[in-house]
Amino acid sequence: MSTAARVDPLSARHESALQFLCQRINYERTISLPYHTREFKLERMRELLDCLGNPQKNLRVVHVAGTKGKGSATAMISAVLTAAGYRTGAFTSPHLKRVEERLAIDGRICSESEFADLVDQISPAVREMDRIAANRSPAESGPTFFEVVTAMALLYFAQKKTDAAVLEVGLGGRLDSTNVCHPEVAVVTSISLDHTQQLGHTLAAIAREKAGIIKPGVPVVSGVTGEEPRQVIRETCRRLGCPLAELHVDFGFQYDPPSILQQSRQLGHIDFHYPGQNGQSELRRLALGLVGRHQAANAAVSVATLAALGRAGWTIPEQAIRQGLAGVAWPARVEVISRRPAIVVDAAHNLASIEALVEVLNESFGPARRLLIFATTQEKDVRGMLATLVKHFDRIVFTRYLNNPRSVAPEDLRTIAAELCGREYPVCAQPMEAWNLVRSWAMPEDIICVTGSFFIATEMRLQIQSRPLTMERVDVPAAFA
Repeated sequence: MSTAARVDPLSARHESALQFLCQRINYERTISLPYHTREFKLERMRELLDCLGNPQKNLRVVHVAGTKGKGSATAMISAVLTAAGYRTGAFTSPHLKRVEERLAIDGRICSESEFADLVDQISPAVREMDRIAANRSPAESGPTFFEVVTAMALLYFAQKKTDAAVLEVGLGGRLDSTNVCHPEVAVVTSISLDHTQQLGHTLAAIAREKAGIIKPGVPVVSGVTGEEPRQVIRETCRRLGCPLAELHVDFGFQYDPPSILQQSRQLGHIDFHYPGQNGQSELRRLALGLVGRHQAANAAVSVATLAALGRAGWTIPEQAIRQGLAGVAWPARVEVISRRPAIVVDAAHNLASIEALVEVLNESFGPARRLLIFATTQEKDVRGMLATLVKHFDRIVFTRYLNNPRSVAPEDLRTIAAELCGREYPVCAQPMEAWNLVRSWAMPEDIICVTGSFFIATEMRLQIQSRPLTMERVDVPAAFA
């Protein structure tokens, strides 16, 4: 056999594993996202885990829900626990480039070989569940993509004997496939309007879905500040007998933002205060690897979560908190990948996260001409996002991502923007065209921002890396390069 004809056995196994997953129902890639007990039901997830020996029962879990901030909080809590010497698994979603990113231990992404092994272990149970579902009813289906990957994560963390597993909720909470664990602490980072077709059209309705992760007697840490959703969290905790720590009630922070384009001010800081058992506790000048006042709030929620673990007997030294928070690198969260011009990639995909992005640009980047590449997803508050963006960017180009059918047509984005401000903006059918157009506009002193969804963030990161517009690059973490 010629060298060219040889097939790498590992690559073949990995490709087979990916093909198996691609055959599953994947609601991240459907035009309309459902959310009710026919498609999302924990009984199916529990049945799958029963077939695998219930690995979740061997895990000490921190469970993190929220409209925004849950991924960042998961990354921060995981980084601190790793720095404290605990072998820590982190399950996050969605991924930017490779599905393996969703499964990490101590910051190391699951390898292709490990990933293929996990699929080999789980696929017989999945196929048997498919067969049973098909025999029961044509309307029934076996485990979904997200359920399978969640089960793989739980199995992976159990087999690797992790000391802690930090699980980010995928959608909602009550019916999410991660909601099969009994956590050490339940966390709700924030509540705002997103996925309203699935979770409800009021903050209270969304809060009830998120509060579905709260278990009887389990401590809860909440970053929710709006009165309506906060009352839902409080009532759930009272009903289930859960100790509750709330941002701006039981703990708080002050934020000192960085000046991103000044080399001497690359990290922001928070002062965290918490009334502990022995009086007021304070941690001053905690450096943050993530940028923005919203990330400072996520950091405060994370430190309060670690304090709850400390009260339960976990040993988490102050130095571990400092090391973990300062060292977190979380791609596509106000990620600065160039400085002349400044290029910022952010996965903001709802009104609250767009407002947070604008706040960061105002607070940490200083005055400059702002150029925007924007694409987003169906069923989002497109008008609300654009109403904010058109006021804060000098030039905008609309495009669409190509790796998912849920993108909004750029012509539709242009129409909405014109209705809002009376200006006509260019559209590009593909991200590469949008990048080339912005390249032609940009001057070294400008700020270029890419935002609107995780999917456009993924595609544009690759475009920027392949066709950089920079004299001064910023290193991208190797795991996400």
